Amino acid sequence: MAFRRPRRNLNRPRPKLDLRKTLFVLPNLITLGSVFCGFNAIRLVSKDQPAEIDVYRAAVLLIFAMLFDMMDGRVARMTKTQSAFGLQLDSLADIVSFGVAPALLVYKWVLHRAPIPGILTSFLFVSCAAIRLARFNVLSSSSSGAPSKPGKYILGLPSPPAAGILISLMVANHGVGGALGDERYTLLLFCVTIALGLLMVSSVRFRSFKELKLNTATLLFVLFTIGSSVFVWQQFKPQFVLIWLLSMYVFIGLVETLRVLGRRLRGLDERNSVPPVPH
Repeated sequence: MAFRRPRRNLNRPRPKLDLRKTLFVLPNLITLGSVFCGFNAIRLVSKDQPAEIDVYRAAVLLIFAMLFDMMDGRVARMTKTQSAFGLQLDSLADIVSFGVAPALLVYKWVLHRAPIPGILTSFLFVSCAAIRLARFNVLSSSSSGAPSKPGKYILGLPSPPAAGILISLMVANHGVGGALGDERYTLLLFCVTIALGLLMVSSVRFRSFKELKLNTATLLFVLFTIGSSVFVWQQFKPQFVLIWLLSMYVFIGLVETLRVLGRRLRGLDERNSVPPVPH
């Protein structure tokens, strides 16, 4: 007796493709692209004596990691696929691409001239990035664990701009033909790395630019940003544009925080200066 294979039920409906589940993968793939850039940058500079071109390529890879980091959140909001999983994955990606990788990059570039202080300074940057990301996850998650709606301000300097300043300094140094490990930059890089690390864990508020409205102030700000970038491009070199943009971002955060602090101090002085009401 021959074995008969069961007939397929041709009338049985085929399973439909869940587009939402498919779109859920897209922002996470972009985040993993940032992890790949950070991992490859670490690979390039993890040699005992990396060549100058390797350090430069690592810096360029981290710039691409910044672009991926800008894209994943926006793609998630556009496709309405924000999730607690994506929030945690993004933080893990940031600690690799904007914590460990730039700290190792700046150590191999200049800070290795003072080995012990250089290692401690690089580790300080990584530690502050980890603390900043953990605090961000706690503040941006609701009690149910789902990510809350992004606000107008972010507490502490985000790790991508902090790493971006170190990266842009390396790219600008390569653009002007500076040598790897130039002794003139040692003290400057120590101060900048420490300052950026402390800003990440500070209470300074920085704009998220996620709730921009089309008005006169926004238009003037965009025109100023474009015009100033063109000026820096022409007067110096294209590699200095990124330094200018990121430094302006940090400067705006510091000015707005000082303004808020000044208002609070004035309000406190006014309350203290009001004479008591007689009974």
